[in-house]
Amino acid sequence: MDTAVSGQVSYSPPDDFRVVQATGPDREWAAQLMVRSEPWTTLKRPLESCRAVLNDPEFQVFVARLGAERGGFLVLDPRGVAGAPYLKSVAIAPEFRGHGLGSRLIAFAEQFFRPRARHLFLCVSSFNDAAKRLYERLGYEAVGSVKDLAIEGASELLMFKRL
Repeated sequence: MDTAVSGQVSYSPPDDFRVVQATGPDREWAAQLMVRSEPWTTLKRPLESCRAVLNDPEFQVFVARLGAERGGFLVLDPRGVAGAPYLKSVAIAPEFRGHGLGSRLIAFAEQFFRPRARHLFLCVSSFNDAAKRLYERLGYEAVGSVKDLAIEGASELLMFKRL
């Protein structure tokens, strides 16, 4: 972290950004981040539910490392939607938000699947406007929605991108 002249803290990403497979401690860190972040707070997901997703052997979990720090994570389901890969979850630690880390993690997922898949799918909650804007900016298109799927009064929007 760098301190700006105004006294506010600004962030300059280190040159050693990398994405690695999650270890056991990484998965616990990710569960703790998940339970404190949108959309999971609005969806009222308990910590045990977050841990279950992050430790499910069907999913691949990766962590973004910035120097020695963890900056975010993503959970991938290789056979999520009609056999096409699905980006199940992505989250960025609060201190790293707004600096392109989410975009870099999603780009990693796209590159990871590109050799063997034509599309990548994801869902976004209708109330999660910031995530929707990010996905649209990255080229994802909405292909449908399911009302009241996760919680009453909200929709889950299915989006995809051709790889």
